[in-house]
Amino acid sequence: MYKILVLFLLSLPTAVPKGSHSFWVLATYIKGQSPFPQFSYTLMLDDVRLLYYNGDTKTFIRRGNTTNEDSALDPNLLIKITDSIEASFIENSEIAVLNKTNVKGPFQKLVLCELKDNNEPGQMITRDAFDGSTTDELRYVNKSFTFRGSLNITAEVLKFHLDISMWRHENLYYPACIKTLKGFLEKRTNQVNRKVKPKVRILQNKLSFGPHVSCLATGFYPRHINLTLFRDGQPVSDHEITGGDLLPNDDGTYQMRKILRISAEEERERHKYTCTATHLSLDNKLDITLELDHGTAMKPVISSVLTALALLIGIVVTVTIWRYACKRRGERNRKAAKCAYSSASSSEECVDTITPTSTL
Repeated sequence: MYKILVLFLLSLPTAVPKGSHSFWVLATYIKGQSPFPQFSYTLMLDDVRLLYYNGDTKTFIRRGNTTNEDSALDPNLLIKITDSIEASFIENSEIAVLNKTNVKGPFQKLVLCELKDNNEPGQMITRDAFDGSTTDELRYVNKSFTFRGSLNITAEVLKFHLDISMWRHENLYYPACIKTLKGFLEKRTNQVNRKVKPKVRILQNKLSFGPHVSCLATGFYPRHINLTLFRDGQPVSDHEITGGDLLPNDDGTYQMRKILRISAEEERERHKYTCTATHLSLDNKLDITLELDHGTAMKPVISSVLTALALLIGIVVTVTIWRYACKRRGERNRKAAKCAYSSASSSEECVDTITPTSTL
C-alpha cells in the first residue's frame, strides 16, 4: 500500500517549487473485499512520513521522530479531517454508482498544501483518482478555485460536488493543512532541511537490449535534482534517453538513472560522455566523464597488464637467483671452515675449496 502512495506522490514531482515545503495527505478507499483496510491514509511533510491511519482499526500510527509533536497535530482536528476525507470517498463512490461505473477499484485522494520559501501560504491541490486514473483536480490559490475533471456526470451533480468540495477546502482543508504544516515544520526542520550529496557514476555496459551508457545519481536529499548526459560536450536529446524517473531509496534518500543506448557504429567511434548533476547540496555542478575509444582503449590496458606481468616475473627470477647465490655462498663458506680446522684438509673433499698456491 505504501508503494502505491509513493507512486502517487512522485506523480507530482513539480507540484511544489524548490525551496518551499509541503504537507501531504495520501488516502485510499477500497470498495469490496481486499487484504488492505477499506479506508486508510498517510500524512507526510515534504517526503517524510509522519502518520498512518488504519480505518478498519481506527488507529493512528506515528512514524519517525514523534517527540513533543502533540502540539503540531490537534487530535480533534485530525478526527474532523479523517471523517471529511472518508465522507468524500463515500460521495465519490455514490457518484460512480450513479454513473454505472464498476466501483470495485480503489479510490484515491491527494491533498497537498504549500508553504512558500518566504513562509507565506501557497497553493493547495486536491486530486481524486479512481482505479489508477485521475478523475478530477481542484486547485485553490489566493481564494480562487480552478477545476479540471473528467467525471461523466450531469451539470447539477457536478455543481453540487464542486460546492461541497470548495466549502471543505476554504473552511477545513486549507487552514488545517497550513497550520499542521507549520507545526510539523517547526518540529522536524532539521530532518526536512538536511542536505545529502549525490553519488554520481557514469558506466558503459552491455545488457540484453544492447550496449548503453548510463548516468546514475543516488543517495541524495532533497529530491530535486538536475541530471544531464552530454556527448562530446553537447547535451543528449531527450528522445534518445530512457529512464529519468525519481525513485526512493530505503534510507529516505533518492536515486535517478538516465540511459543512452548506443549503436555498434557509435561503439567504434571515439566519444566523450559526461554526466552532470546539480543539487542543493553541491556548491557547483558535479561532472563525471567517461571516454569511449574502442579502437585503442584496450591497448593501454593490455600494455599495463604485460608490464605488470613482466615486472612480477623479473622479481621472481631475481629473488630465485639471489636465494640460489646465497645458498651456494653458504655451502662454500662451510666447506672452507671445515677444511681450515680439519686434519683432513688435504683430502679430496677440500680440493675445490682451497686455493692452490703457486710454486716457483
